[in-house]
Amino acid sequence: MPKFGRRYITIEQASVYLSVDKKTIRRMVARGDLTGYRMGPRLIRVDLTEVDAALRPIPAAARGDHHAVA
Repeated sequence: MPKFGRRYITIEQASVYLSVDKKTIRRMVARGDLTGYRMGPRLIRVDLTEVDAALRPIPAAARGDHHAVA
């Protein structure tokens, strides 16, 4: 757990943070890739730490780094 606890952001803020559509964030919540936290009947928040953790690096071989010029 982060030193300062959870940092909740809106679906829209998460979409801006990742430069994706809001629907993408909603799909990530629906799939279980992100946990959605309900605040009242309509407000949903996600944990910024979980948003960061949902990103996966692409392996170096897939990027073609083995052909890098020295």
